[in-house]
Amino acid sequence: MSKLRIAAIGIAMVLGARFVWPQAGAGPELPAGPMQAKGTTACTECHEARIIIQQRLSKAAWTKEIDKMIKWGAVVDAQDRDALIDYLSTNFGVDKPAYVADRLASAGAKKTKK
Repeated sequence: MSKLRIAAIGIAMVLGARFVWPQAGAGPELPAGPMQAKGTTACTECHEARIIIQQRLSKAAWTKEIDKMIKWGAVVDAQDRDALIDYLSTNFGVDKPAYVADRLASAGAKKTKK
């Protein structure tokens, strides 16, 4: 391996993996709502929206999750915390249907057409 490649890998590791792999946030968008932009900004800074969209958590579980992510560095203003928790628990609560990935949904549609 060349010295240049080793140096580039070292720099990437210091700066963070986000510069090596595609940026998080690709894929589906969070649903429309008053906290969509805040959720997109705070959550997809580190991971894809799909990670959120597939969750089915209670309000208490979303509260723990948001508080954990804030401790890990998610930028959520104190005045937005409760509204963000409400947004997530409303859109991705335990009462919502199970998440089905787009590729699985389209594969199922192809099977039923035959």
